[in-house]
Amino acid sequence: MEVFLARQPILKSNEEIFAYELLYRSQKQQNISEINGDKATLDVLNTLMQIGIDELSEGKLCFINFTDNLLKYEFPNYLRPDMFVIEILENVVFTDELIDQCRRLKVQGYKIALDDFEMLGDEENFDKIMKIASIVKIDVQKTSRAEQQKLFQLFKPYNIELLAEKVETREEYEQCLRDGYKYFQGYFFCRPTIHSTKDLEAHGSTFFEVMMELSIPEPDITKIADKIERDLSTSYKLLKLVNSPVFLGNNKIKSIKQAIMLIGLKELKKWIYLLYMREQSDQKHHIPNQLIKLSLIRAKASELIATNIGQRHESPSYFLVGILSLMDTLLRVPIEKIIEKLPLDNNIKDTLLGVQTPYRDVLELVISIEKGEWSEIDKLSNKMDINKETLNNHYLNAIKWASEVYKRSLS
Repeated sequence: MEVFLARQPILKSNEEIFAYELLYRSQKQQNISEINGDKATLDVLNTLMQIGIDELSEGKLCFINFTDNLLKYEFPNYLRPDMFVIEILENVVFTDELIDQCRRLKVQGYKIALDDFEMLGDEENFDKIMKIASIVKIDVQKTSRAEQQKLFQLFKPYNIELLAEKVETREEYEQCLRDGYKYFQGYFFCRPTIHSTKDLEAHGSTFFEVMMELSIPEPDITKIADKIERDLSTSYKLLKLVNSPVFLGNNKIKSIKQAIMLIGLKELKKWIYLLYMREQSDQKHHIPNQLIKLSLIRAKASELIATNIGQRHESPSYFLVGILSLMDTLLRVPIEKIIEKLPLDNNIKDTLLGVQTPYRDVLELVISIEKGEWSEIDKLSNKMDINKETLNNHYLNAIKWASEVYKRSLS
């Protein structure tokens, strides 16, 4: 497999997933200017067939970029209209032939999105284009708010849904929300905004599975650790328990399994029952599903990469770094305050604070994959001497693992 896939979430106003945009790059391409749009899309479609669209999309729509050439030869017709959005790149020239082709796609049920609309500059065909488009993407970093307001007025007569892309801060998201955007793309959702402390909701299935394992004559600590690792809330609360006055000491935790061994199975059983009762009585706070999933993906991808680069014995620590890397956003508490209450190994603490540690490069590599930052992926993968195809497979496997874990936690 020569194509490296990344996916960027597109969120609705409630921060739940609406769709994913699939980003792609061949290993043979050294920089973005070398990317041939036709080949890139054909490669990603071929890759999708191999991986399975259901695995990658998790049942959501997928935005795929199309050039005028691929539209001309009707390649979108190979895709199901209920699963894909045809995204037309900003450098496409809308000829009468292309507009007719897009009309036919719309009649067949396809949604058509226009990328970087402010660069389109086709006043002559504006009315025709607006009547075939379903979604217009506006880059809020390149387009001033005054220019956005002008565009909103132009769009009013048409049945257009607006998507704000490159939304990088919570403030930008809230402004776009007020302005009337329906969809949002960017990494505002995984950056912390500190307002008040939140509690993380644990999933009941985790408690029951751990209780069942603890009830047998010889519980398997590895199995118990694996079940707890799958639940972000339970992992976090276990670490807090280890740091409580009940377990005084200078223990520095590097994995969930180590935490379980420290407190002992007897104490763990009491704590699991107490935590379950508390979860049943507490009022729950809404936390976006995407943040939970992203934490799980980071954890599993970090673990797999660590194993690949010869750090198998340390892979649980890489997992822990990944699963805690968004905790400040989830709890709306500064990361410094979170880690001072957890009995973490100093290298793990430093990593979460942004210090360069043995774990830092792997975490940065995983985050770069999330964002499709190809130059950073090249730099870090070369530094760690990890094959791009293997790296791609690790990330895709992490997505599948996180999706399955999340679905099972809700069942």
